[in-house]
Amino acid sequence: MAKSSSFAANSLSIPSMLLLALLMFTGLHRTAAQTGVCYGMLGNNLPSAQEVVAMYKQYNIPTMRIYDPNSQALQALGGSSIQLMLGLPNSDLQSIASSQANANTWVQNNIKSHGNVRFKYVAVGNEVKPSDTFAQFLVPAMRNIRTAITNAGLGSQIKVSTAIDTGVLGDSYPPSKGTFKSDHMPLLSPIIGFLVETQAPLLLNLYPYFSYVGNPRDIRLDYALFTAPSVVFMDGALGYRNLFDAILDAVYSALEKANGGSLKIVVSETGWPSAGGGQATSLDNARTYNTNLAKHVKGGTPKRPAGPIETYVFAMFDENQKSPEFEKYWGLFLPNKQPKYPISLN
Repeated sequence: MAKSSSFAANSLSIPSMLLLALLMFTGLHRTAAQTGVCYGMLGNNLPSAQEVVAMYKQYNIPTMRIYDPNSQALQALGGSSIQLMLGLPNSDLQSIASSQANANTWVQNNIKSHGNVRFKYVAVGNEVKPSDTFAQFLVPAMRNIRTAITNAGLGSQIKVSTAIDTGVLGDSYPPSKGTFKSDHMPLLSPIIGFLVETQAPLLLNLYPYFSYVGNPRDIRLDYALFTAPSVVFMDGALGYRNLFDAILDAVYSALEKANGGSLKIVVSETGWPSAGGGQATSLDNARTYNTNLAKHVKGGTPKRPAGPIETYVFAMFDENQKSPEFEKYWGLFLPNKQPKYPISLN
């Protein structure tokens, strides 16, 4: 299990290593224009929102995802060039769905009142499942927020979507056979219809880490970390060298079978933990995954080769109030604002 003290094992001194990380981050994000970072806040030792926004600027991170309309974050973002994916929490879905007036108020308070923030998306709900008691409110809430944004004159600027996870897939191998679970279609079909109608992307939380740790017998670690030296398997004429592409293309195939073939997917979360989950969670694996990810998403997938793939790395910081243990260690940075490892995101 890797810990932050693993810095000491490197032949570089800790100050030298952190300086190297700083230099690499600073130069890399200028060119990795499609790679953003999720700003989670479930920690009691995190920097202030103003400090965090300053870090996004310092490291040239162009896009941010937050999971609720945190007023301090929105105020700190004001006047910056950072583009924002703003979350509307699952706990608010029923209220927003029940009343257009409630949706109008939400947009007024959290978007229009922050006119100098560069909103890009509103993610209405996160990983809502058909069994959730609030699932019935998801699409009505999306429609009400979309109406409120359009009426505010921001419909061409801000897209409304929702984030799903890969648990919605029934078949995923090979990617061309990708389909959604039949019991998820009553929820997914109206989501897809709304996104096609409004020409908004589908948001996808995509984690090869979980696929690997769930099936290490059949999934190679190098395939999950983008380090396989050659094609691992062929799907017809398409060759796959990494698990990220295979999962993403399986979702594209499922969309095509569900009248959503015109949709673009934005990877709204992906990453790799650096500790807390056994042998697979190490600083080296986290660095390898995130470094190779940011290089890779400049292009496309075998099925959708036209890139780049808009992607948000999870997460900015380790968050000590999450559980189980491995959930605490997804950050690119320690809470003291130091990079956890040198990383090349270019």
